[in-house]
Amino acid sequence: MQIKRLFDSIEHQLQRFPKTDMFGYKQNGVWKTVSTQETKTVVNNLSAGLLKLGVSGNNFTAEGSDKIAIISNNRPEWVFTDLAVQQIGAVLVPVYPTTNPLELEFIFNDAKVKYVFVSSADLLEKVNTIRANVPSIQNIYTFEQIEGAEHWSVVTNLANTESLQQVEELKKQIPVEHTATIIYTSGTTGTPKGVMLSHTNIYSCLHYSIESFPFEDAPHHKGLSFLPLNHIFEKIITYIYLYSGVGIYYAESFETIGDNLKEVKPNGFATVPRLLEKVYEKIMAKGNELTGFKRKLFYWAVSLAEKYDNNISGGWWYNFQLKIANKLIFSKWREALGGNVDYIITGGAACQEKLMRIFNGAGVRVYEGYGPTENSPVISINRKGKGGTMYGTVGPVINGIELKLEEDGEICVKGLTVMQGYYKRPDLTAETVINGWLHTGDIGVLINNKFLKITDRKKELFKTSGGKYVAPQPIENKLKESPYIEQVLVVGPERKFVGALIVPSINAVKDWMKQNNIEFTTKEDAVKNLKVLALFNNIVEEYNKLFNHVEQIKKFELLPNEWGIDTGEMTPKMSLKRKVITEKYKEAIEKIYA
Repeated sequence: MQIKRLFDSIEHQLQRFPKTDMFGYKQNGVWKTVSTQETKTVVNNLSAGLLKLGVSGNNFTAEGSDKIAIISNNRPEWVFTDLAVQQIGAVLVPVYPTTNPLELEFIFNDAKVKYVFVSSADLLEKVNTIRANVPSIQNIYTFEQIEGAEHWSVVTNLANTESLQQVEELKKQIPVEHTATIIYTSGTTGTPKGVMLSHTNIYSCLHYSIESFPFEDAPHHKGLSFLPLNHIFEKIITYIYLYSGVGIYYAESFETIGDNLKEVKPNGFATVPRLLEKVYEKIMAKGNELTGFKRKLFYWAVSLAEKYDNNISGGWWYNFQLKIANKLIFSKWREALGGNVDYIITGGAACQEKLMRIFNGAGVRVYEGYGPTENSPVISINRKGKGGTMYGTVGPVINGIELKLEEDGEICVKGLTVMQGYYKRPDLTAETVINGWLHTGDIGVLINNKFLKITDRKKELFKTSGGKYVAPQPIENKLKESPYIEQVLVVGPERKFVGALIVPSINAVKDWMKQNNIEFTTKEDAVKNLKVLALFNNIVEEYNKLFNHVEQIKKFELLPNEWGIDTGEMTPKMSLKRKVITEKYKEAIEKIYA
């Protein structure tokens, strides 16, 4: 492997497969594209403009290089900024659009951010509310035309022959070891930590990922992008696409993903399990509206898909039935995804095994992978081809990465993908990377000496007051298989028994109440209804049979409102913030143990 810088992807494309649609985006209801050549021109002009503003790589050290922040929805300008900042040796600090002002202020001050690029008026306003508290900020530029704000074209217009020549000279000097980005991870607790990732880290990760999960005929393919680009998962997918020649099309928003899939007809996309759950819930809600024979046919098809196993044949009769279900029912599911989807890659959190079976049984190929930001991020992924996938696992470890499991099951990895460290936190770095081994904090096992299975987070294991260890994640994942359970958080550290906070799937509860002649008024009343509580008691009792006595949920509380990013209970990658939820719903937890 010859390691390249991330910005070398432009030249790589121009030489091998120059594209008319390196990027695609929708503007005023019309899809537009940007070619590889146009991208090169824009990125060079932006680099040159930044040089004119005094942005510098200062001997190419993480501490010395100027930091440029970006807070934006997914769009071509996001990647233009990323590439332009890299080309002059500065360091990009991407931030989630949903980051709260206090965290934003901390990140900007910690990184001493010099310039900020934002997409919209609301994000400009958010940055302006904390600007006075961040002395390092010299200016803010916007991607959209906003009255009273400086458009990013102000920077590209600064480029001249001299500064463009300077960019070409600088490009040659930037070492692959230089920090390409600092990604602040909020995680589920604590102060954000800046993960420093070099060109070597990210390029080696994308190279090993392509080797392990190749994209056939990639230059003729399209990928739809909608997960936040500031997250390393979508960022690595972007660079895999850029180096493979896949055209990247940006969804307008989370709300329009369904429409955009039908318009773009992509060959694949990356997602998180929460979005797959939402897709499945929508499909099931539509199935529930059917009546008579059509309804029976729908549920017959779903029950077939639930039994699907890619490694063990169900026999000729099962396969024959699945063929019919595919033609009559599942073909419509695939049409709703655009009709061309060859792969969906899911990561960021554990995906329910039931969902994996149903989607794959329906001919929608979903591959689960795993890896933390600190590993750039990919550690393992299920593969295409015979024997490459096992549901309920995150697949075989990718090429180029060494794996070891500690005595307590903690997953540790070694390789070129392991981060440079946490920015300005050598203490935390020393705790996390020991003798070159990254300690992920995740607990896992190897199945058949090949497939990695995550069983829990080391820090999320808790002890009951009886001294017994409980891993909450497997219990939560199992309970979420119920159509009546939207979200669940297992509680019980230092308590006598295990309890749970449960957010019901309100649509499913409404339907059940209607079928049982119970009037639905409000969510708040529904979760207090004695018959609804009895229903959930039966559901929990059924799932309890699958767990050891100490892991069984003895009591639970139903909550009326779904947890979300905006309300603060979930991280932007849609993982539960345990600390926040247990604090926010302290009273509900106390009721469990009263």
